[in-house]
Amino acid sequence: MAEVSDPEKRRGAAGRKSQQSRRKRTNNRVTLEKVLGISTSSSSGLTSDPKSGLIAYPAGCVIVLLHPKTNKQSHIVNTSRKPFSALAFSHDGKHLVTGELEGGQVAEVQSHKYGVSCVAFSTNSCYIVSVGYQHDMTVNVWDWRKGSIIASNKVSSRVSAVSFSQDNSYFVTAGNRHVKFWYLDASKERRVNSTLPLIGRSGLLGDHKNSVFSGVACGRGPAASSTYCITSSGLLCLFNSSRQLEAWVDLRYVTTLHRPHRLGVDLTQSLQHSPGAQYPDTLALTFDPASRHLTCVYNDHSVYVWDVKDVRNVGKLYSALYHSSCVWSVEVYPELLDASQACLPPSSFLTCSSDNTVRLWNTDPPIAHRNLYSNDLLRIVYVGENMQHLQAEGGEAGADGKAGIRVLGVSPDGKHLAAGDRCGNLRIFGLEFLDELVKIEAHDSEVLCLEFSPISTAQVRAQVKGHPSDLTVRQLRDRLIHVFNLEKNYSLEQTLSDHSASITAVKFTGESPEVRMVSCGADKSIYFQTAEQTAEGPWFSRSHHVVEKTTLYDMDLDSTRTHVAIACQDRNIRVYNVETGKLKKCLKGSSSDEGALLK
Repeated sequence: MAEVSDPEKRRGAAGRKSQQSRRKRTNNRVTLEKVLGISTSSSSGLTSDPKSGLIAYPAGCVIVLLHPKTNKQSHIVNTSRKPFSALAFSHDGKHLVTGELEGGQVAEVQSHKYGVSCVAFSTNSCYIVSVGYQHDMTVNVWDWRKGSIIASNKVSSRVSAVSFSQDNSYFVTAGNRHVKFWYLDASKERRVNSTLPLIGRSGLLGDHKNSVFSGVACGRGPAASSTYCITSSGLLCLFNSSRQLEAWVDLRYVTTLHRPHRLGVDLTQSLQHSPGAQYPDTLALTFDPASRHLTCVYNDHSVYVWDVKDVRNVGKLYSALYHSSCVWSVEVYPELLDASQACLPPSSFLTCSSDNTVRLWNTDPPIAHRNLYSNDLLRIVYVGENMQHLQAEGGEAGADGKAGIRVLGVSPDGKHLAAGDRCGNLRIFGLEFLDELVKIEAHDSEVLCLEFSPISTAQVRAQVKGHPSDLTVRQLRDRLIHVFNLEKNYSLEQTLSDHSASITAVKFTGESPEVRMVSCGADKSIYFQTAEQTAEGPWFSRSHHVVEKTTLYDMDLDSTRTHVAIACQDRNIRVYNVETGKLKKCLKGSSSDEGALLK
């Protein structure tokens, strides 16, 4: 390390250039601005900081820190890319402990093999307790500043919650037919510089030995010697200092929160309460005693923050509605030359999911497009009548258990949205009202990708037929490429069967007098097709066939639409000339030797 003395004298043109260079590099970096989703599965994956009002929850390998009053987010990204499963704030709000779904990491110390079920700080923030998943069967107490385990033991039951006592002398775990008190002897920890066996004593459950305990809280203040547990059947149980189940009662009614949105809600309509409506179940809760805000996560992956200062007059502070299952495709609405012809606000984008919905988002929507339910979500298109897929543990769809929309495509004029589902159906929606215009039922296998021909293709068609027309390509897992004609109500124009395995990507060119189409797939093949203009329309025939040694997952065209870049399983990006089919470049697409390049 070199010491820099008298920095004012050294500040000159070189220093200014260096600062400008650093500033330029910083400005060019891609930063995470907002996460639209949540992966919390229980209250152990939801926590609030009473000092700042922050709410923390996992979204895959990211921790979202939400300011509910301002709708602002900050983020903690897991560099190991493993999803988070549990988290907790320290009581002073200065630290956040997290546990991973696969091989837990707590304060940069790894011990749990199968993942972390729940974590908690001690009341004095000196220790952390972490409980592994049922197969892990381990409870650990950490001195997180030293990065060492001070006590450990086994647990045979599934644990869903943990809470420290006010004096830090013990903590309690609760789960399936399980309430256990674990005692810490701080004096022994000072004398012995090694991991001690953690002493545990089971709660005396009596008639409730077969109950499932979903939550636990050690008492505070005058009730510090008591421990409260709640069962999945709705019983509130009180354990005394002798671990005996002293009393249990049905939860006494105080007030009822407003119901969240109903399943299948139309965001453009005002609040409606139909008698047969279904509502999502509550999945996780956290309470901020300072601001008296209650945060609820429901099993359709929606988040509500309720203001319960006055329990007789509860108000909603914040709400957000997210996909309840995996997101398959994202499509950004195109920027049109004539903005007045756009059907959607600028910077809008669409997503589809296995929850059988297509969702329209805008992170800064115009006032006219805002609604009561979400600051970012404008519309939801529900595909089908079965609302059970909106809930995280919804039932299967049909005999093969496949459900959801697999891929999206937006027409270049911004008028139509094409959606292919996992059962092989193609749906066309009008983007002005998001109504279904056409449904084509052709195959039992899922649609893997969609592509509209560019506007320049329509100009080529116009020379042949006297009016513009667009093409839509659909590719399926059954190795077929279908070409549809928009001007003929999406009638089938041609079917191509060159590929011998699932087709993963397709692109039109259309920038030259000849319309071209490129496709790649799991058969490691790239096919270059050229369209011949006929009286009935373009007819595609193969011009080049390239076989690689690796599976091909995705592709994209450059700005000139003369070269195509393909993402490969070997983590390389291969660039081909569309006209000749020749390989031009092979770029390394990953800094590591793990995984595959998918997009």
